[in-house]
Amino acid sequence: QVQLVESGGGLVQAGGSLRLSCVASGRTFSSYAMGWFRQAPGKEHEFVGAISRSGISTFYADSVKGRFTISRDNARDNAKNTVYLQMNSLKPEDTAVYSCAADVSALRVGARSSWAKEYKYWGQGTQVTVSS
Repeated sequence: QVQLVESGGGLVQAGGSLRLSCVASGRTFSSYAMGWFRQAPGKEHEFVGAISRSGISTFYADSVKGRFTISRDNARDNAKNTVYLQMNSLKPEDTAVYSCAADVSALRVGARSSWAKEYKYWGQGTQVTVSS
């Protein structure tokens, strides 16, 4: 079992930045890949990006590439067990509920990471609103 809790959402002006956090508990954090998805009102779940178990590899949707960065803190000594989504140069179309998810089977990240069905555990989400 993996429990995920997101935080860091809020209201920001276009061009601004936000950093989302997702704290994981349960299974050993470094044993699974992590992804971020978003869902805007009336739209389907959209893949944002993913990070490998070690944090060495990342994979992003074209819509956020160059603006968003995913990182993770696997360090056992501080037990942060956190994945981050740094969002820069935000646009009104980035407005959505952002959720993190855990993929306990992925050995690497890539195109398959964009499939929501690959993720077994999901957080509740945090709202990000970008005003124009």
